[in-house]
Amino acid sequence: MRLYTLPAWRLRWELVEGGGDPASYVEQVYERIRLFEKTLNSYITLRSMEEVVEEVEQQVREARRGAYKPLAGVLLAVKDNIAVEGLPNTCASRMLSKYIPPYTATVVERLVEAGAVVIGKTNMDEFAMGSTGETSAYGPTRNPWSINRVPGGSSSGTAAAVAAALATIGLGNDTGGSIRLPAAWTGLYGLKSTYGLVSRYGLVSYAESLEQIGPMTRNIMDLAVMMEAMAGFDPRDSTSLDYTPSRGVYTAAVERGEEGARLSVALLEDMVEHEAVSEDVRRVVYRAAEALEEMGAKVSREKVGRHVAYYALPAYYVIAMCEASSNLARYDNIRYGYREPPRPWEGWNTYYSRVRGEGFGREVKRRIMLGSWMLSAGYKDQYYVRALRLRRMVRDRLLSLAERYDVLLLPSAVTMPPRLGEAITDPVKLYMLDTVSVQANLSGLPALTVPAGKVRSIPLGVQLMARPLGEPRLFTAASMIATATGLHDLIAEPVG
Repeated sequence: MRLYTLPAWRLRWELVEGGGDPASYVEQVYERIRLFEKTLNSYITLRSMEEVVEEVEQQVREARRGAYKPLAGVLLAVKDNIAVEGLPNTCASRMLSKYIPPYTATVVERLVEAGAVVIGKTNMDEFAMGSTGETSAYGPTRNPWSINRVPGGSSSGTAAAVAAALATIGLGNDTGGSIRLPAAWTGLYGLKSTYGLVSRYGLVSYAESLEQIGPMTRNIMDLAVMMEAMAGFDPRDSTSLDYTPSRGVYTAAVERGEEGARLSVALLEDMVEHEAVSEDVRRVVYRAAEALEEMGAKVSREKVGRHVAYYALPAYYVIAMCEASSNLARYDNIRYGYREPPRPWEGWNTYYSRVRGEGFGREVKRRIMLGSWMLSAGYKDQYYVRALRLRRMVRDRLLSLAERYDVLLLPSAVTMPPRLGEAITDPVKLYMLDTVSVQANLSGLPALTVPAGKVRSIPLGVQLMARPLGEPRLFTAASMIATATGLHDLIAEPVG
């Protein structure tokens, strides 16, 4: 039996209840890694198969003895800016190429407690700064559905690994669409939860007021199972909400969606008709609206206004770059960073500039310098403070709509995935890829990417948003789309 093709919830049943062989499952996944990893470049660090088999068998044994393990034996790919004790945590940067954390992120601890087994650390845009997966110091990741195209970023490696069944489930993080965009381009479900619902402890910070760790899967039920394990208050994270969802709330929401539900849905018309959005994307979004109507939802059209549709993107980048310049100041080769001794008679400023110039890639340096400039005297009020004001306007407008409707529907990407090298040389073109995704990060609202169509054999997702802690409604709506379209459990077979 091809165990690697199964969604996590069913795989767990096969391994624990159905007599499936855990070693066979791991061997099948590693065989796919042997076949496709050289092409995809989805992993930076891969654990040995012997170690992984031993841990999978242990998790399955404990579940068979009655331990509550909803993810028993399921292989988990972890983005390489999320700490796992004993494994390198490079952030795809030369600056942290030798850093091995002595602790594990809260979300990984909780998933392991639920039975998951970490298979390795995945490739990404350097320090999560990018939308294509091409800024990594370890080389670009390729889209498994079309290997000459990008998978999206910054969670590029997790997206490619899960989409090609080089792991069953994955973790990414989302600062301005870094989970939802690659999920939209690789046929996955990807969630940026309500800000503070999932612990950020163990995540290397880029822009802490915007980013959240989140799950990426091929099946909406798997996403719900992961969230039930991950979500909840963490005293080690100062941004954590004092809220823990009850067991079964997300999986029950998925089951409601399979039967259809009378949800109220707002189709955000000016986001769909935005000049940056391609005709292919528009058609898929409108088909998703029709699918929701077929399943019993009532779809209405709304406009968010120009400040949400057009001005949110520059506001996001001002805030993100300012926070990045502050967060990345610590990497100075003394407190953090790779070890490079000073040259004879080299002054401190020269040394500091040299090691940071050697350790960081072009895109990271661009964002640090722009952020530092925008925070400098004479410019802070003109850029950063104005961006914060606009952020509040975006939040207020989206929150007002989310209070009136169960779900908001909009694109998850503005176009089909670019070809390798097509966007990375033009910063404006690169940043425009985030046009429809940054609003959720600015507002703190939950947002979910759902596969909703295919264009030239490449899957394309749409985006659902809801009020704070409205994840159950997102899961119900996503389940309705999955039932209507049949686009779930998609597995890419990379060729070429």
